[in-house]
Amino acid sequence: MNAITRLLTVSVISLLLSACSTVPVTGRSHLNLIPGSSMMSMSAQQYGTFLKENKLSQNQQQVAMVKRVGARIQGAVERYFASTGLQGYLKNYNWEFNLVEDKQVNAWCMPGGKVVVYTGILPVARDDAGLAVVMGHEIAHAIAEHGNERMSQGLIAQLGGVALSTALSDKPEVTQQLWMSVYGVGSQYGALLPYGRMQESEADHLGLVFMTMAGYDPNVAVSFWERMAIQKGGQAPPEFLSTHPSDATRIASIKRLIPSVVKQYGK
Repeated sequence: MNAITRLLTVSVISLLLSACSTVPVTGRSHLNLIPGSSMMSMSAQQYGTFLKENKLSQNQQQVAMVKRVGARIQGAVERYFASTGLQGYLKNYNWEFNLVEDKQVNAWCMPGGKVVVYTGILPVARDDAGLAVVMGHEIAHAIAEHGNERMSQGLIAQLGGVALSTALSDKPEVTQQLWMSVYGVGSQYGALLPYGRMQESEADHLGLVFMTMAGYDPNVAVSFWERMAIQKGGQAPPEFLSTHPSDATRIASIKRLIPSVVKQYGK
């Protein structure tokens, strides 16, 4: 290894180490190369565009439920960070909760607390507690910065380690393209592309914590995911071929987590 290669390697390693952050609750270290300010700016822009191009629900009862549950989860998240002395973690959050008319059984949360719930998931959620499972899980993805993690992985794959230090300043179009691929903006506007199994399991864990702190019964998560399994009609691929944990694995994991979550975070 010559001197230049050695210097570049050391620089890349230093950059990667400095870009590592820790996921709340689970403590997992992960790579976040995109500045938080960039993530928030792109989120606000894309979220606003999405709302203009999609039909908001006019069902006042359902809209009220989404905003009510969202506010309670938001409060739980804020209390969690206050209790750990990390209030600054949420300083750029500008929470929004909207219900969109769409038959998709789906919901998502962009960085900064920009949440959309599709009307198609409400029959599966059934009530406030079921919806808290959904919103807690999706908000957990944002809190854990899973989108930034996936975009960072994409930067490495597209530009290579040596280019990472200048990618954001010299190639902003690459960052925008990565955002579109990660968050499904475009032909699948607003539909998040699949998270990895570890990220899904992490969101399940954080979601249980947040819904429990919000005063909902975390045991509802078991029945919700059982209904989701029925909703899918057994069409999911084998777990080793899927980015998501199998329904049985997810439900078993949630059952294992509930006692410790209730003990630590229950009222």
